[in-house]
Amino acid sequence: MIGIVTDLSDRITGAHRTWLTPDGSGKAPIDIQRKAMGDLLGHAVRFGLSGEVMAAGEGIESVLSARQVMPGMSAAAALSAAHLAAFQFHDTLRRLYVVRDNDRAGVGARNTLIERAKAVGIDAIALSPMLEDFNEDLRAFGRGH
Repeated sequence: MIGIVTDLSDRITGAHRTWLTPDGSGKAPIDIQRKAMGDLLGHAVRFGLSGEVMAAGEGIESVLSARQVMPGMSAAAALSAAHLAAFQFHDTLRRLYVVRDNDRAGVGARNTLIERAKAVGIDAIALSPMLEDFNEDLRAFGRGH
């Protein structure tokens, strides 16, 4: 799986690669399953067009899984907790759903991002998974849970 990282002007700044099993059911059984390169901090792999409302989270799989229950919503995967905390906002953004992972780094990223968003007048709402992340939730419980 290849994700193209872009900045707020949709300029490509990097790439993220995840090696999957041939049937797509999970990550490939190799030592290094993911690699990222380029200028990543503050930028993201984006899904949909930016507008007044969007979701932002850490990993591509987690963001796409959360988007299953918010299919029309623009979303962005910042690729790590540190990068999520530094995620850059479009001028048009008014509400941000923070799709956090359920770990210490995810909590810290959520807190930092919500604080930054509120400081510039963006309504920020945290979404928390029941398990480790929203991809695990989707795989364990399906879309209807």
